[in-house]
Parts: sequence; C-alpha cells; structure tokens
Amino acid sequence: MEFFLNFIILIFLSFITIAIIKINNLFSLIILTGTYSFLMASLLIVMDAVDVGMTEAAVGAGVSTVLLLSALYLTESKDSNRSNQNAMPIVLCLLVGGLLVYGTLGLPQYGLSDTPVNSYVGALYLERSIPETTIPNVVTSVLASYRGYDTLGEVTVIFTAGIGVLMLLKKFKQD
Repeated sequence: MEFFLNFIILIFLSFITIAIIKINNLFSLIILTGTYSFLMASLLIVMDAVDVGMTEAAVGAGVSTVLLLSALYLTESKDSNRSNQNAMPIVLCLLVGGLLVYGTLGLPQYGLSDTPVNSYVGALYLERSIPETTIPNVVTSVLASYRGYDTLGEVTVIFTAGIGVLMLLKKFKQD
C-alpha cells in the first residue's frame, strides 16, 4: 500500500513539474509550485520524515506561496506570451531526473535496518536521548540539543531571508 501511495504521489509530482515548465500564467505558476511543495511534504511524511515534511509544508507550501502571491500583487506584472515553445526545459528536467534516479541505484533498499545510516549514530541517539536530554521525543532532542547550534543557524538564515523579503516588498510598494 505504501509503495502504491508513493508511486501515485510521484506521478502527480511529475505532472505538476511538466505543467510548471509549460505554464505562462504567473498566478497559476505560484499555485502549482505551492501544490508541488504540499505533495512533496506528503511524500516526506509517508516516508517517515515527519519533521522535514512539516517544514516543507510550512515553508514551501505555506510561506513561499504567500510571499510569491504578495509579490505578484505588489508588482503589477503582466504575463508574457512566449511564442517559441521549445522542448529544452522538458529535456533538461528529464535528463536531471534520470541522473538523480541513476544516482539512487547504488543506495541500499529503503527502510532496511542494517544500513550504515541505521546502524551507527541512530542507535546511539535512540539509546542516549532520554537520559542525556530528558526530552521524550528523539527527533526534538536531536534538533534542539545535539544539533542546537545548527538548528539555531538555520532558523537565523530563514528569519533573515524573511525579513529581507518583507523589506523589499515594503520598499517596492512605497515607490
């Protein structure tokens, strides 16, 4: 069942990618990119990467869509009519996608417990998380305690980027 769900989501992602390449309307483009982010978040949650999935849903489908729609509203932009529709973007997308799939062929099967990623550090985190941090959720203990400075740096970068976008939008509206 999980394989079928992953396959269906990947098919939808493929169709949305092709639509993003071919579309001319900026509003539709923003909605499609938000939909793509939402589907990617769903795929990440199905694959048990809940923290990354929730971040993708919040930032990719939520904040980015709102910021892009705000920028579209403030810029009074007009859609361009592209007269020469060439196949180069689709060919490039298929080429990069093919290379990415080829790169995954050497990886161990998804979900196996004896892979290197599951047999070294992961077991230590599971074993030591509650005694060392007293945080009952292992993901939260890793992000807040073991990788606290890294998480603080990521939040600072996202916050700074958001403030920068808001400053640009505010300046653009005053002109």
